[in-house]
Amino acid sequence: MVRQQQVVLASSNQGKLREIGEILAGIGIELLPQSRFKVPVVDETGLTYVENAILKARMAAAVSGLPAIADDSGIEVDVLNGAPGIYSARYAGVSATDQQNLDLLLHNVRKTDAQQPIARYQCVIVYMRSEKDATPVIAEASWEGNLVMEPRGSNGFGYDPVFMVPEHGCTSAELSPEVKNSISHRGKALQILLQKLSLGDQFS
Repeated sequence: MVRQQQVVLASSNQGKLREIGEILAGIGIELLPQSRFKVPVVDETGLTYVENAILKARMAAAVSGLPAIADDSGIEVDVLNGAPGIYSARYAGVSATDQQNLDLLLHNVRKTDAQQPIARYQCVIVYMRSEKDATPVIAEASWEGNLVMEPRGSNGFGYDPVFMVPEHGCTSAELSPEVKNSISHRGKALQILLQKLSLGDQFS
């Protein structure tokens, strides 16, 4: 029998909080935002998604005294040599808004003259039992698609309005939350994480 386990989500991104909360709802995890514990923002000094996710999860676990989940994700565009990648959330600057990041991405893609360039979302999710956890549980997944130059849709966040999902013929921002969560990089990474946690009897 799975018991209710309090876990801190190491993120201040409201879009991520909503998506991850929807996916984890009803499976024995009570997800708490790190703002409840006044967890400070971590400098994402890692050079990989994994390193940054661990930095965030370790800080949240240290401050809260609870297990923590952290996500690090980004969009990679082939004609931009994989940019913005791990810098996706701060592509246009540390305090940039989603719109500013999106505008800069489209500006840089237009300079290449590429038509609907190949792109992918990447996501790494880390679960740490405590701040001293030397073997965090790590799950990763990607979501392949391409970019469109005119934003479409009002769902989602970040680069979703220009990320075309070929099998659905629409952008990520035009998908319902239920469909997006079932096929997205974050949704797939969370399912992998949950499988690993279940196998490890983390919540039993």
